[in-house]
Amino acid sequence: MLWETCDPYGVIATRFGHHDADAVARWVTSTLEAQWGLDVDACERIVMSDHNALAWVATPAGPMILKWSIATAQFPRLDALARLTDWLARKSLPVSLPIATLEGDLQVGLDGVSLCLQRRIDGGLLDITQPDQVREAGVVLGQLHDALAEYPGQIPDVAVTTASLSSQITDWLDAAPDHVPTAALDGLRRLIPESVPGNLPTQLVHGDYRSANILVNETSIIAVIDFEEARVDHRVVELARSAVLLGTRFHTWGPVSGEVHAGLVEGYESHRPLTPAEMSWWRPLVLWYSLMMAPVAGDPAGWIESALDQLRCKGTH
Repeated sequence: MLWETCDPYGVIATRFGHHDADAVARWVTSTLEAQWGLDVDACERIVMSDHNALAWVATPAGPMILKWSIATAQFPRLDALARLTDWLARKSLPVSLPIATLEGDLQVGLDGVSLCLQRRIDGGLLDITQPDQVREAGVVLGQLHDALAEYPGQIPDVAVTTASLSSQITDWLDAAPDHVPTAALDGLRRLIPESVPGNLPTQLVHGDYRSANILVNETSIIAVIDFEEARVDHRVVELARSAVLLGTRFHTWGPVSGEVHAGLVEGYESHRPLTPAEMSWWRPLVLWYSLMMAPVAGDPAGWIESALDQLRCKGTH
């Protein structure tokens, strides 16, 4: 299991409808042969999370990952995201290119599941202790934003930000949970700009840009994965959220340093400088996302202290 603590053998049967792991392996083998014309040497690993599953498979054409979903309501969106990922790959962005079936489909529906096949990318997750990787993540996010702004397709059921940033943050402050200290709330309220110098447009963004979804080799980012949270929002909102959550993977949800925040922004601005309007929102957004991450019961990771440190810091980034 990726996120959950459930018994994986029970989940295979009750959620995904297979008797055991061997039954899943047989289904994966027959599916790849029928839909993609691929022989399977071995089904090496199966990972499940919510209504999604992934199988690591060895084939004569190289190692692959088969991903499938049983969330039927999401099938049209998954089809659209496969087309988006294919489009980004053809724009030379580092993404995991879907492999078309024998019929030319990038995402295929079969027996109540929606499937996508990709080549396995050999790389590690982004390491926030490596400044060069953090800066490169900023560069790639800027490039990705440029491409997504031009995407001609449509994503079904995409979340769209409509309320102003001022009202979003103010509404949260007005109903802020009791465990967030008053000093932090007051500090955030003071940071909300009274006026914004210029326009702050929205566009399609990745939605979940962080370590768990950024694959690297020794020198560069080789793939940004998992576009399932794609949404329409402000660029600086995604940049700030990514700065706060850049170090998060699967079970580790701790704050990162101000140096990491600054490194990500430095990389982003080397590709495309923040506008004055975006700059005015940078600090309040980073503080807001940090406060939202603070757990109700205890704070062993130190989210509140991280937020208070941001208030003590006078730097722009």
